[in-house]
Parts: sequence; C-alpha cells; structure tokens
Amino acid sequence: MTEDKPTPKAPGEGGRLMAWAFRRLAGPPEVQGAVQGGSNHAREGWKQDLERRKQWSREQRERKRAEREARRDGR
Repeated sequence: MTEDKPTPKAPGEGGRLMAWAFRRLAGPPEVQGAVQGGSNHAREGWKQDLERRKQWSREQRERKRAEREARRDGR
C-alpha cells in the first residue's frame, strides 16, 4: 500500500498564507488594456518617447560613424 503524501513544494513557492496574500493583494488575473495602455493620451506619450529614443540612437550611430571616418581619413 502506498501512502498519499502531499507532493513537496519548491522552495519559494509558499504555502496557504502566500497563496491567499497573492490572490488578495495581486488582484484578479485580468490584463485587459495592458498592451494598449490606459488612455489615448498615455499611448501617444509612449509613442513620442519611443520616437525620441530611436532618434537619439540614430544620432549616436551617426556620431560614431563620423568619428570612425575622421580617424580613418586622418591616418
């Protein structure tokens, strides 16, 4: 006969108290609107920030390219 023992949990998985706290504090598992953003204003702000970051990256690549060419021409 085999005894039905509960399977051991992984370290850090927690017990009943952690499960209760997670359910109560983390809230329901809903993600509606998470990808799209909260509002049109927030979405537009995110797009503008992304474009500024891309522009900065382009400028940095161009600056480094110009530095490399200047060093190459200076030899």
